[in-house]
Amino acid sequence: MLLCGGCRSGQVVYYNCNVEQTLPHDVNSYTQGLFFHDGELFESAGQYGESSMRRVDLASGNVLQRFNFDPAYFAEGSCILNGKLYILTWMEGVCFVCDPATFEETGRFANRHQGWGLTTDGTDLIMSDGSSWLFYMDPETFAEKKSVNVTLNGHAVPYLNELEYINGRIWANVYGKDQIVIIEPKSGVVEGLIDCRQLRTTFRATSRTDVLNGIAYNPQTKEIYLTGKYWPSMFKITYTERK
Repeated sequence: MLLCGGCRSGQVVYYNCNVEQTLPHDVNSYTQGLFFHDGELFESAGQYGESSMRRVDLASGNVLQRFNFDPAYFAEGSCILNGKLYILTWMEGVCFVCDPATFEETGRFANRHQGWGLTTDGTDLIMSDGSSWLFYMDPETFAEKKSVNVTLNGHAVPYLNELEYINGRIWANVYGKDQIVIIEPKSGVVEGLIDCRQLRTTFRATSRTDVLNGIAYNPQTKEIYLTGKYWPSMFKITYTERK
């Protein structure tokens, strides 16, 4: 089901998701964060006792480097900014700061919000907490600089999850929806919706298959990749306006 099937014409652009390539993905990864940095693919995975930070080979899906978190932590969204790797935790009130090369912890910040998705516009960290709000955090102190309420036709869009900053817009998974919202960062207004329902038709789901979650943009190649929690596949996609 689409997030908003009754949006008035002219206020939001609807897109279809087109699969250009299907790649392997670790079916045991409860994907929380997904991003490229200097051409390399990084992924943070959640669940208590399963949480990890990974460097992943895109072509094979093989994990090249992995750090396992203490079972007390549920890892969430992640990104790299100014040579530092930031990894949120869900309910534990901690944002880890790590060395991107070694995944070794170099610091940590207290987080008063739940941690869900994390991305960056190159200046600030941008975080979701499962609500309709996005929080702009100072990367040096993790102090909240501002917050933006995400709306579609004037109505709040809750359950914002994994985030990716693409060409001046914030892309967000909406938890439980096979749909991505494209957000104007200053106003929080949803400008576009991408229907991703067809992705589930390309593989055999199991009782463990969970929600669409994971958006990665490679600025070197201008390519976009999507996956989901415990999904066996990752997809290189394009998107076209629905006629």
